[in-house]
Amino acid sequence: MAAVGDGQEATASQQQGPASPPLPARHTPLTPGLRASRFQQVLDSSLSHTLAKISWENFAACYPTIAAQSPAVLRAVQKQMVDRLGALCKKEFDSVLQGRNVVAKLNELESLVSEAERRRDEAGVGAEAPVPTYDHRIWRTRDPVRSPIDKPDTAGLVVGSVTTSESPVLPHMLPPDQILAAHLAPHLAQQQSQLNAKLQTVQAHNAKLFSDIQKQRAEMESLMRILQKVFEDIDGANGQIDDVADDLAKETRTVEAQMTEP
Repeated sequence: MAAVGDGQEATASQQQGPASPPLPARHTPLTPGLRASRFQQVLDSSLSHTLAKISWENFAACYPTIAAQSPAVLRAVQKQMVDRLGALCKKEFDSVLQGRNVVAKLNELESLVSEAERRRDEAGVGAEAPVPTYDHRIWRTRDPVRSPIDKPDTAGLVVGSVTTSESPVLPHMLPPDQILAAHLAPHLAQQQSQLNAKLQTVQAHNAKLFSDIQKQRAEMESLMRILQKVFEDIDGANGQIDDVADDLAKETRTVEAQMTEP
């Protein structure tokens, strides 16, 4: 009986044949689809608008002295800065797209949406389908805030309504003079603090010198009064001598005459 059972199992396995191999993974093309192309256009547009802010006029306004004395050098620096920044941004964008496999995932999303639409059509849905609110293939002005198409326009309104009821001014939208003042503010504040400290030191030194001068003036006035008193005493003594000068002269001559007689 065991031999018969083994023979039946071998015969059944021969009739079933080998197991079928697993299905290969779906191939996702790397050629950008509609969503991937639109996403790349949004990135390029954002980068272009950002680099456009570093124009020659704005750059020259930030460095007016160099722009007036060496405009050619400043133009070369501005061009190198724009080119370098654009190349770095594009390289970073490409690195993120490749690292996150964005193109393949967007293409897969495109395939899923197409497959869903095909199945819906095959199912014979008679009712009119609702209009989607999030589709990069169609430009709509009433897209939600999460849409990258309208996000630059609607994000400021949302932030403004939540914070100050006014749309905030982004840093790259500020005029060059305000940006220059913001960069120079810490340095100017430090210099002003140092100048205030030096001014206080000079004022204290001047106050001490003024006090010393006042003391010296008081001493000089005291000496002048003493000298004036001495001069008055001398003048009084001279006046008294004038009164007896003639008598003293006569007595002197008389004494000399007596001494000369034999």
